[in-house]
Amino acid sequence: MKPQTTPHPLVGLIPLLSLILFIVAALYAFDGDISSGGSQLAMLFATAISLCISIGCYHFKWEDYIKMLGKVMGETTESIAIVLMIGMLSASWMLCGAVPTMIYYGVEVLSPTIFLLTTCIICSVISLMTGSSWSCIATIGVALFGIGTALGVPPGWTAGAIISGAYFGDKISPLSETTVLSASTTGTPLFTHVRYMLGTTIPSLSIALIVFLVAGFGLASNSSIESLEQVQLLGDSFNISLWTLLVPIITLVMIVKKVPALITLFSSAVLAGIMAIILQPDIVARLAGEDAPSLHSMLKGVGTAYVAGTDFKFDSATLNDLTSTGGMTGMTNTVWLIICALCFGSSMVYSGMLQSTMSALTRVVRGRFGLVSSTVATGIGLNLTTCDQYTSIILTGSLYKDTYKREGFESKLLSRTIEDSTTITSPLIPWNSCGMTQSAVLGIATLDYLPYCVFNYVSPFMSMLVAALTRKKK
Repeated sequence: MKPQTTPHPLVGLIPLLSLILFIVAALYAFDGDISSGGSQLAMLFATAISLCISIGCYHFKWEDYIKMLGKVMGETTESIAIVLMIGMLSASWMLCGAVPTMIYYGVEVLSPTIFLLTTCIICSVISLMTGSSWSCIATIGVALFGIGTALGVPPGWTAGAIISGAYFGDKISPLSETTVLSASTTGTPLFTHVRYMLGTTIPSLSIALIVFLVAGFGLASNSSIESLEQVQLLGDSFNISLWTLLVPIITLVMIVKKVPALITLFSSAVLAGIMAIILQPDIVARLAGEDAPSLHSMLKGVGTAYVAGTDFKFDSATLNDLTSTGGMTGMTNTVWLIICALCFGSSMVYSGMLQSTMSALTRVVRGRFGLVSSTVATGIGLNLTTCDQYTSIILTGSLYKDTYKREGFESKLLSRTIEDSTTITSPLIPWNSCGMTQSAVLGIATLDYLPYCVFNYVSPFMSMLVAALTRKKK
């Protein structure tokens, strides 16, 4: 057997280009909708090509790949469980009336003119306080999405404002896992990293807020009697009560107190289930397919919401769309995507093809603008290929850490650029775990909300612009 060698950088491009071709083919075959299997199949076929090259041409061992995949799978178990818990949470919040109550009062308080601006600010504050974009979107984001629907705001705009705000807070919060990971991977003190990010993050958010404000004036005419009718239907169907808001309040307190995510999400879902039985017995019985509340209907209704989501089969199709959720079953495509992404990412990392290709890129870039632009491209590229923001952060930091040091740049420049390119762009990619999760939670395709996530796609360009306008400091 020939000795094991590191693949040439050009060889490493073969699986990456294959993945792109497979995704294009999936888009064509599935008529543009690859959220229900197309992207997963593309990942598996690209994984097969990567393994054929590494094992057949470079004599890597299959057993070594399986060991690495098992290790990575083990490290991702919590993330998969969190995805399922988010599905359980969103359904239970709808069932207990928390989301309908927030929609009911939100429509009365907010107007379409300022809705997008207000939504982005609210999500920014909540995410900054909690340090979690996922929790923010799965809770207050779902309610705001419902309010936007009731107000007649296009769903793409609403989702864009929610995600822009949530990822702003996630990016600069010292409580955020991605913030801590970016700082630790590059050896940058946490609060030095947070302060330095403000130079690109504040201008990016300012641009996003201006866009959302201007867009709001154009959307004002869409608000009509229809939104009032939907609110009336909500009031007639659910027990609209401020008591239901105990669930999100207690959940927010748990998140701020840094209670582990799994415990927080599960506890919130259980509390919501109890509140549903107390406050919404008729709705719970309806979900169970029974005419009147009973012990059987209460248990079946809550269990159905947890597992399969909410589908109340109201006479109003609009109200059905407003109150439908997927439960844990609705998150299975996301779990499937995460597993397929891990298969592909592990095959590229274990064979060294990804590191070889990316290292070749780092050897030819020079200067602040060149390094920052290259880092941005690498971060986005890794989000496209590894399909996981945490893996992208670690790999980007590892690939560029020595280069930045050799060129005389401080580590905080690298950590900021990593956040600007990896954390921020992950929800814009349909087959990335972040993009798939947010799409499933909000019930809108990733490509449908992508054009409206202003903060997310302005940030990488802002990072490069600031680098171009800043003099080199050694």
